Amino acid sequence: MIAGKVVGSLVSTRKSDKLVGNKFMIVEPLRHMSADTRQIIAIDVIGAGIGEYVMVAQGSAARIGCDMPDAPVDAAIVGIIDEGGIIEED
Repeated sequence: MIAGKVVGSLVSTRKSDKLVGNKFMIVEPLRHMSADTRQIIAIDVIGAGIGEYVMVAQGSAARIGCDMPDAPVDAAIVGIIDEGGIIEED
């Protein structure tokens, strides 16, 4: 699981039937958690907003975390961070 900041959203009119009705957000992992990834697209089933810090599950944990075990999901927002020592401000 990684922590990141929601920086935008995506609209997709054509997608897998298993993804219809879901919101997609662009998340920038925090610098010390990013590895080689600058941004990821994560399904959002909890209602995160742009500018919020979130927890993102990836891989099979993402599908389980958003209760969509058969959907083509690789990243899911599973929590909104209210406070914590890891938050970095630019």
